Amino acid sequence: MDKVGIEKDCHMAQKIFWLAAAGACGTLARYALGGAVYKWFGTSFPWGTIAVNVLGCFLFGLVWSVSRHGMISPEIRTIVLVGFMGAFTTFSTFVFETSQLLTDDELLMALANVAVQVITGIGVFYLGLVAGRVI
Repeated sequence: MDKVGIEKDCHMAQKIFWLAAAGACGTLARYALGGAVYKWFGTSFPWGTIAVNVLGCFLFGLVWSVSRHGMISPEIRTIVLVGFMGAFTTFSTFVFETSQLLTDDELLMALANVAVQVITGIGVFYLGLVAGRVI
């Protein structure tokens, strides 16, 4: 393998390392925030999940905005949004993609995205429950 190939492999290994590290941090942050909110407000309503998802949406928007203004590099943006936010919450990605469709004046596509993900998600959740009972 030539020097360029080795450097490319090294760069990819570093990216994977940082994505994994950010993912671990996102997981721990989700666990800590959700747990704290449930401790404060109880578990009769999913306040912990709501707190994580709302904060995740805010952070996704913040990171996206500062990256578009050149305040962070595309590499850091990827590590934060895919690594940290991917482990913290995928709801923020769902909201971002839906808002992009709305920004592009694709109202029907945005509504379809919401409907498909929510209805399909609930449907396959119940299929998973049924499959779990069969196993």
